[in-house]
Amino acid sequence: MKNGIHPDNYRVVVFKDMSDGTQFFSRSCANTKDSIKIDGKDYPLIKLEISNTSHPFYTGKSKLVDTAGRVDKFMSRYGERKRK
Repeated sequence: MKNGIHPDNYRVVVFKDMSDGTQFFSRSCANTKDSIKIDGKDYPLIKLEISNTSHPFYTGKSKLVDTAGRVDKFMSRYGERKRK
């Protein structure tokens, strides 16, 4: 890797998929206030709503991920309408 092309805060971070709890290590310079302790060492934590472990395209399963109540709002507005 070329020297001097990455920012100073380019470091190992933990990405955590909040929908299924999967964690993985990668390098990033994204700012975060959260941290997590793994094997006795603290790492910056970046929380994800969805990743390749929970996305229906990658898993092949239709999985409902509702973080903001959108499905409930849709069902209350349109409900079970009869088709003609």
